[in-house]
Amino acid sequence: MNGEEEFFDAVTGFDSDNSSGEFSEANQRLTGVIHVDSSKSNGIGKVGDGPPQENGIQKHRTSLPAPMFTRSDFSVWSILKKCIGLELSKITMPIAFNEPLSFLQRITEYMEHVYLIHRASRQPQSLERMQSVAAFAVSAVASQWERTGKPFNPLLGETYELIREDLGFRFISEQVSHHPPISAFYSEGLHQDFLFHGSIYPKLKFWGKSVEAEPRGTITLELLKHKEAYTWTNPTCCVHNVIIGKLWIEQYGTVEILNHSKKKLFMIYGKWTECLWGIDPVAYESFRKQERRGDSLRKTKPDDGPEKADGDVADTVPESQETVQVIPGSKLLWRVNTRPPNSAQMYNFTSFTVSLNELETGMEKILAPTDCRLRPDIRGMENGNMDLASQEKERLEEKQREARRERAREEAEWQTRWFHRGSNPYTGTPDWLYAGGYFERDFSGCPDIY
Repeated sequence: MNGEEEFFDAVTGFDSDNSSGEFSEANQRLTGVIHVDSSKSNGIGKVGDGPPQENGIQKHRTSLPAPMFTRSDFSVWSILKKCIGLELSKITMPIAFNEPLSFLQRITEYMEHVYLIHRASRQPQSLERMQSVAAFAVSAVASQWERTGKPFNPLLGETYELIREDLGFRFISEQVSHHPPISAFYSEGLHQDFLFHGSIYPKLKFWGKSVEAEPRGTITLELLKHKEAYTWTNPTCCVHNVIIGKLWIEQYGTVEILNHSKKKLFMIYGKWTECLWGIDPVAYESFRKQERRGDSLRKTKPDDGPEKADGDVADTVPESQETVQVIPGSKLLWRVNTRPPNSAQMYNFTSFTVSLNELETGMEKILAPTDCRLRPDIRGMENGNMDLASQEKERLEEKQREARRERAREEAEWQTRWFHRGSNPYTGTPDWLYAGGYFERDFSGCPDIY
């Protein structure tokens, strides 16, 4: 994408006289299709209104123990030049390219804007609920803006839990497979208003000047009060200029949000780095017709994909972010939270992300021994001790390889602890389903992975 188009569009539903046959069940379901524009820019969005805050909420840390180190002394090309076209999950990367979080914690960032789920649950109309769900799906992508560090690969059996009473949810995830890497997660509202679950196994590839992460796996959100279920997949993410030039992130592809019980029509537009707006489809189409006649907005069409040719010329750095031109009559669905002022020195983390690896006094006594917070390599990196972090990372990876060899000798299969293979109850596709029991805190069967 050339970065000029300001909109990604969403059509939630299809006309009842659609005769193309491409969506045979369109009349029975509510479908949102979000065409994600890269919205290239250097900014992080306007000040957001964010979720409402209440007095007496639990305080979480606002900064990391040590600032981010510089990556200028490390050559990505020296490592990646022999990896063009290969699956990056099978390549050992130096710790210099990481950020001090596990991928399981990165998944948990979906919950930063969980207030959108609570809002959806309170809405009496299906169309209103779909708007909030669509905003929630897009909001999860916003935290990746300017996040060019790679999260740590979870060890097989690694877990992460997060209970946020102030935000009204609890969350558990487990690394259920190592080759291919698959992360399963399950979250529930503390007021029994929703279930949120899925499995993610991104496929990473290096294309010469860029690294592309193709998402795989289904995301499912159930609104229990309304007996509604929504499913979607994440857009493709690409990191540009890994060899030379300024690193920048692009999101592209189509996100289809499907409500498995209703049919409505609504138009959604905005930027994944900034905000999301919704409007009646008639008003939207009228505006677009005027825009086409007057050429009041700049337009682009999607790229064919990331640059795959090898070379030493940097891709164009995105221009400064401009605010979305709001169509009259639109309704604001979501706006990104303001990042902390020292975010650039903290791996461009959001305030929510900064809190994910916080280990409060006494917490280690109640956490599963496989929890990400207990990983010594991530902890070492967070504390600024890169030598220790690198040594621990190598030790853990070798310990994992030795455990795999031992299972091979004994002809034993790996047994997951909190999730099991199954089928998504709404799409019928293969999925990893929560087996239950984690929050009863019987951790006697957890493996020794650290």
